[in-house]
Amino acid sequence: MIELNNLIRDNIKALKPYASARDEFSGTEGVFLDANENPFGDLNRYPDPYQMELKTALGKVKNIDSNSMFIGNGSDEVIDLLYRIFCNPGKDKALTFSPTYGMYDVSAAINDVELLKVELDENFKLDFDKLAPFLENDSLKLILICSPNNPTGNSFDFTLTERIIANFNGIVLVDEAYIDFSDTRSTTELIGKYPNLIVSQTFSKARGLAAARVGIAYSNPEIIALLNKVKPPYNVSLLNQQAAILALENRAQFDADLQLILSEKEVLKNQLEALEIVVQIYPSDANFFLIEVKDANRVYQNLVDQKIIVRNRNQVVRNCIRITVGNSSENQQLITALKTIEL
Repeated sequence: MIELNNLIRDNIKALKPYASARDEFSGTEGVFLDANENPFGDLNRYPDPYQMELKTALGKVKNIDSNSMFIGNGSDEVIDLLYRIFCNPGKDKALTFSPTYGMYDVSAAINDVELLKVELDENFKLDFDKLAPFLENDSLKLILICSPNNPTGNSFDFTLTERIIANFNGIVLVDEAYIDFSDTRSTTELIGKYPNLIVSQTFSKARGLAAARVGIAYSNPEIIALLNKVKPPYNVSLLNQQAAILALENRAQFDADLQLILSEKEVLKNQLEALEIVVQIYPSDANFFLIEVKDANRVYQNLVDQKIIVRNRNQVVRNCIRITVGNSSENQQLITALKTIEL
């Protein structure tokens, strides 16, 4: 049985969190003279530091209790806070799989935590036998799993992911930023079973709120309390909370947009497969494709010259570019531009 208290950094255990004015009084009516706010304007009051209205709306959609939710300034804040809470700088280690999302590296470096990497196989799948020796390392405190994975697009086997969670005595973050585009099972269904599991999702992708920076972590209430203890007091603005609530309320628009993206994804895949410069398209459960081309650097630059911007992943996966599914017009412009490239 995992003893969560043994995984928390000593300074975090001893930390006395900042108490904001809205911690002392959480009502919405009265003469507010407690927070040194300007009495004039429409945005003059501090937002709810615990985003309860947003959590209530989200709970209705996800069927998850608000005590098991943390709202962050994007998923990147969740990642950074987990390093801060569970990894002692210069001593403890974290682990992820390669290739994967680059912010795991950046946050590890900022927090002076060594990030170990286990290579995915040739099909970008997890190999538990490669991972198993690392699970016995007492200095390993955090494992980060991105599924569907970025930049590869594939989801990892649910049973294998659960096996990792069950056999690790540290914290496991499953990053599900792209889960809405996939028909695979979400590991949120396991948060009541494993006390060491955190699942992050985001409003940036399928909900179309990348500019608003609203991420979510789902976990047991004890870990959620730790995230709230360490975060800045007003980490998500009122405007961003309201944007997220509006997105949740507009379910019909969300469903329509999601189906349109998935439909365009199939059209785009068929058109890409017909191009001579495309060597292969990797399977994707996300709103993008990782494709191998004959010369990624030249293809990327040629597209930039035509004012079409894709992501050059040649330094991560040889001769690969990552293409996000756009609207019908954008996708057609891409295909037209690719047809003009001679290699």
